[in-house]
Amino acid sequence: MLKQKTLKDSFSLRGKGLHTGLDITISFNPAPENHGYKIQRIDLEDKPIIDAVAENVIETTRGTVIAKQDVKVSTIEHALAAIYASGIDNCLIKVNGPEFPILDGSSLLYIQEIERVGLEDQSALKDYYIIKSKIEFKDEATGSSIVVLPDDKFSVNAMVEFESKIIPNQYAVINSMDEFKEEIAASRTFVFVREIEPLLGAGLIKGGDLDNAIVIYECKMSQDNFDKLADIMQVPHMDSKKLGYINHKPLVWDNEPARHKLLDIIGDLALIGKPIKGKVIATRPGHTINNKFARQLRKEIKLHSVQAPVYNCNEEPIMDVNRIRELLPHRYPFQLVDKIIEIGANSIVGVKNITANEPFFQGHFPSEPVMPGVLQVEAMAQVGGLLVLNSVDEPHKYSTYFMKIDNVKFRQKVIPGDTLIFKVEMTAPIRRGVSTMRGYAFVGERVVCEAELMAQIIKNK
Repeated sequence: MLKQKTLKDSFSLRGKGLHTGLDITISFNPAPENHGYKIQRIDLEDKPIIDAVAENVIETTRGTVIAKQDVKVSTIEHALAAIYASGIDNCLIKVNGPEFPILDGSSLLYIQEIERVGLEDQSALKDYYIIKSKIEFKDEATGSSIVVLPDDKFSVNAMVEFESKIIPNQYAVINSMDEFKEEIAASRTFVFVREIEPLLGAGLIKGGDLDNAIVIYECKMSQDNFDKLADIMQVPHMDSKKLGYINHKPLVWDNEPARHKLLDIIGDLALIGKPIKGKVIATRPGHTINNKFARQLRKEIKLHSVQAPVYNCNEEPIMDVNRIRELLPHRYPFQLVDKIIEIGANSIVGVKNITANEPFFQGHFPSEPVMPGVLQVEAMAQVGGLLVLNSVDEPHKYSTYFMKIDNVKFRQKVIPGDTLIFKVEMTAPIRRGVSTMRGYAFVGERVVCEAELMAQIIKNK
């Protein structure tokens, strides 16, 4: 079971803002469990903190801008891509200006600093959102779309298309975040020459130059106009007949623009608020559709705030019925766990198949068989008991006994043919033989029962 991660130590970077041109310092700091990503404007009097989540995005024209009331921070996507791809769950980002520094236009310097200070495991488990069915978002006006499919890890395919002879169609792929540093991090932001004048007119890209962006010249213009733009960009005059890339540093990859679009996708999807397991396929992506998709996925997550564990009946169990009997004293008709399919230091997942031959159906109820709620709680407690007993030496010498059951809720009937999946987590370390746990029972994707349990581990006489 993977643990949440934060930085081992803080680090800072300094550079100019792409749009404001301001000299900006940004620092990345360790944060406690379940903190998520938060951004603090330390240049303002009350040092406001903004939650880095998709709903707080207010603008996506030339970068991702988040806000809380009238406090804004822009160009956050490159840094968020780096911390998300590095597996960081909790981080407090402090910045002394209205945007993050553009640095070299990529995520590489962030990645290098993250590697330098290192990561630290925390006690809480990573809270993945697992994609179990296809989710799609389309923008009919632009032809953009994002699809996410079930997968056992997070991966991204990006396909870009521009009305340009220089980069008409490109694609980029990352199959694992382990590849981010070598395959994606160094890809730089880019801009077309035809966009520069309108952007400057809108008060943007004041800090843009050939050291932090790739400039693409793909539509011929007069030499006079080209010279004027060169003066604006503070670069030597160039031949207006020569189309192509204008930059000090050569392209890292032939498809660097597509790789940067993929980088942006990762940064924007970091605003979902938790790591996901799924394969993202993006066609003609941009900050706008990235954010719309992230918002949609956050709604899906809220609808399934407690997600059912993944159950593959073809996989060998961690504990079969014989191993369970070695740990639990329960026998027919009161052994209510068939197998354990997942176990970690603080959590466990168990399975109970409900058949029409269960003895309790004879009286509950003959004409409408329903599993008694008290037996659902008992089955949940047995799963929790296996978690506790699995952590002690000579478990056959111990038994677990209920001390308290709180906040029990039954949400749906359990009937013959159902497969109950139990997930039980310890809510605190075992102290003086007492364990506190929270358990959920699922049928399919729906929670049918939940409870808070307290049990005591006692050595058998």
